[in-house]
Amino acid sequence: MRTTVAEQLPPLRGREHEQQALGALIDGAREGRSAVLVVRGEAGIGKTALLEDAAARAQGLRVLRGTGLEAEAELPFAGLQLLLTPALDRLPALPEPQRDALSAALGLGPGGREPMLTGLAVLSLLTEYADGSAVLVVVDDAQWLDRASRDALLFAARRLRAEGVVLLFGVRDGEGSFEAAGLPELRLTGLSPEAAATLLDERAFRAAENSSGADGRSSGVDGRSLGADGLRLSPAVRYRLLAEARGNPLALRELPLAMADEAASDLAAGALPLTDRLRVAFHGRISWLPEATRTLLTVLATDESGEPGIVLRAAASLGAGVDDLAPAEAADLLRRHTGVSITFRHPLIRAAVYQRAPLGQRLAAHRALADALDATEQSDRRAWHLAAAALGPDAEVADALERTAIRARERGGHTAAAAAYDRAARLSDRPEDRTRRQTLAAQAALESGDLVRAGDLARRTAREVSSESLRASLSQVQALAQFWQGAFPDAHRLLIDAAASIAAADPEQAAGMLVQAIHTGWYLGEPELAEVLKRLGDLRLADEPAVTPVVRFLGRLFDIGPGKPLSLTDTLVEIRSRGAVSDQVLLILCGVALARGQDGPAFDLAVSLAVRHRAAGAAGRLPTVLFFAAEADIFTGRLTDARTATVEARDLARDTGQQQWVRQLSSVLAHLDALRGDEAECRAHAELGLEGDTPGSIAPGAPWAHWSLGLLDLGAGRAESALSRLERLTKVPFSHHICATRSIPDLVEAAVRLGAPERAAAPFTKLAGWAESVGQPWAEALVLRCRALLDDDHAEDLYTQALAIHDREARPIEFARTALLYGEWLRRARRKSEARTPLTEALEVFDRLDLRPWAERARHELSAAGAPAADAAGAGSTATGLTPQELQIVRLAAEGLSNRDIAAQLFLSHRTVGYHLYKAYPKLGVTSRGELKGIAAQLY
Repeated sequence: MRTTVAEQLPPLRGREHEQQALGALIDGAREGRSAVLVVRGEAGIGKTALLEDAAARAQGLRVLRGTGLEAEAELPFAGLQLLLTPALDRLPALPEPQRDALSAALGLGPGGREPMLTGLAVLSLLTEYADGSAVLVVVDDAQWLDRASRDALLFAARRLRAEGVVLLFGVRDGEGSFEAAGLPELRLTGLSPEAAATLLDERAFRAAENSSGADGRSSGVDGRSLGADGLRLSPAVRYRLLAEARGNPLALRELPLAMADEAASDLAAGALPLTDRLRVAFHGRISWLPEATRTLLTVLATDESGEPGIVLRAAASLGAGVDDLAPAEAADLLRRHTGVSITFRHPLIRAAVYQRAPLGQRLAAHRALADALDATEQSDRRAWHLAAAALGPDAEVADALERTAIRARERGGHTAAAAAYDRAARLSDRPEDRTRRQTLAAQAALESGDLVRAGDLARRTAREVSSESLRASLSQVQALAQFWQGAFPDAHRLLIDAAASIAAADPEQAAGMLVQAIHTGWYLGEPELAEVLKRLGDLRLADEPAVTPVVRFLGRLFDIGPGKPLSLTDTLVEIRSRGAVSDQVLLILCGVALARGQDGPAFDLAVSLAVRHRAAGAAGRLPTVLFFAAEADIFTGRLTDARTATVEARDLARDTGQQQWVRQLSSVLAHLDALRGDEAECRAHAELGLEGDTPGSIAPGAPWAHWSLGLLDLGAGRAESALSRLERLTKVPFSHHICATRSIPDLVEAAVRLGAPERAAAPFTKLAGWAESVGQPWAEALVLRCRALLDDDHAEDLYTQALAIHDREARPIEFARTALLYGEWLRRARRKSEARTPLTEALEVFDRLDLRPWAERARHELSAAGAPAADAAGAGSTATGLTPQELQIVRLAAEGLSNRDIAAQLFLSHRTVGYHLYKAYPKLGVTSRGELKGIAAQLY
């Protein structure tokens, strides 16, 4: 029998369990499953060995390998370029927007796109590369990946499903940053005492075997004495080494030489942390090397890319050449990859070389490398080396760094741009250049999501500028940074104060800030919002700016009573006739339109924004607009669409690191669970939605969570707890929220059922005034239903009027709930035969939409009214049983979109789309894509 490569490889000492775990992932890839794993641990714990072993055992798979380099952490997409080069022949197969985005990111084409579009392009490229095989992607030292590469890879990792791709990250604790929340992790700890002792003994034996001469003795790689029996470690030193190494394989290999010398005071027990002890040990070996070799190693450690041509050209200017590599190779410090690169055997060796080199040598190495990097495509690396060598302000170097920042920003590398702008500012010799570049750095940091850095840069710069307009803009950056960190009161006050400072000189800029303050104020309360609206009303705006109709529309937010409501549709037409406003302003208009009962126009605006964001690959912007679309879906009874949009939005929010939206969207899912009567799911989703309270503000998901829990209790017949929960929404800081108004009919029903109608009086008065001001028939129907509950003497007439106004097709749930209440009233009045008609109509809607608690209640009432017992029925749609993602994919396939088109819209791979279709066909009773058109109408 022929043995495989994997069978020929020896197991790693003490890592058999970890090898099996990685082997299972690779086996899954061969069967078309995808997986991602983050392997974490301290320096020297064996991450690289485990990853290399996985690559060696991945026979039959294509393997892509990359490494994060500390020296390139500020170069956008440097890590991605290194990793993906072998797969770039598949680039032409990508959809054009993704192809352009990835080409721009890798410096192969002009322009830049949405950062998440680059992540989607990475996912698509890996999928194409896996076609006909499977792919293992190994990224070591991921803590040093540049931010742009890291974000793209993590987005791709979180969207992996059924591509046959395994993505492994090796991450060193304590250095750099690699936040991978939600991804599975394998944390490596020290070897067992038995494995550690065996590894130490093997190290001693091999050292003797490799270093012995004809007389059985050698001076060793660093001049220390070795005997024929290996390293001369006394039992006491051996015991101490095993204790202090704590099972760290690198320590077991490298510390014996240092600890054999009992006089090494800086390696005495407990004197240094293990990582520092290893650096000292490596430096001890380096100190024995010839001076020219140390010079060459300093250049190599300073550059870190390991490109032989660059390193040797720079070293030559400092008096070192290729022959000076030999002593370092003999000391087992380097790895030379023929014709490709020269690297240190372990990152700690590089750290030991660079950190222990005198400052003058490091500066000389940076200057030499800058001179060697003379090609146009090396401009960014050259600029950073020049900056590292600068000892004070240098206008020429600052200009070069600013050009680097501009290029980074154009490619979507906002973190790299922020770093380059900031360093350029520090090197600027003119104050005006320094403040301009610091402002650009703050804005780029905000765009990158580095909120702490953005806030610090903006705050520091604001103290140095004299322009009120520029200071206000910097306050806006600070406010947004605070807002996205959950500090809503601080963000709100920054916007209010900044707007006030420029209101007279630039009312249009002030209006933009106050419009943004509507968003921050929404999380604080009605008084804060009222203050913003008053300030907006006080501005002396010209009639021409596009923001003017925005201000007029927002000013009607708290209207109560009779009056002609402003139309969102008309407002948008007016805005377009004057120019344009930002998407952020359009989103605020969307939310306010929902608060004013304009569900249809708000939904249309949200959908149009979603289409635009999908086309642009702006995955990070979709959660917000899909949230508004889902709200409108719920209000109009399109519950399947609401769940589909909410699940997609929540998953995208999770995959793009927007925890605020994960919580807020979870609370919307809680509402859908409550309607369906799924108590466990409702409470779990609501609990997540209630997380995130901060001093002076509420959790973003709290309003929907409280309404959901109140609705759950109402559906289950727990009127007292339902009323208590819903009453919370009538008080500050909830009273201005959409949920507070829309939940009042539920509150009225709970109060009447409890026999405490007086507790509904004030909320009902608010509802009636709101309904009068928004001028929507469906809102008037809800008011009539509530009046019927509160006025039993006139209930029949009020119910009849409400049912006549309700739109049974456009808002089926509200129609059915009114019909149920009317049927119950008729049955209590002993008019059983008359009660059956509205009860039957209600039951049909509840069963069709799978509103189980309400259906059960209607069924019980029908039985009490003398109707034959009706069997419980599930949802009547052909789509029953499909997951939200399956339903979304099937709908798009029924419209004729290809798997690749669907994948581009949903930020998935085309193989994942195919996998979901394969699972959906049996549930739908079809066997091919062509049959989907025949049932398309039943999918909505």
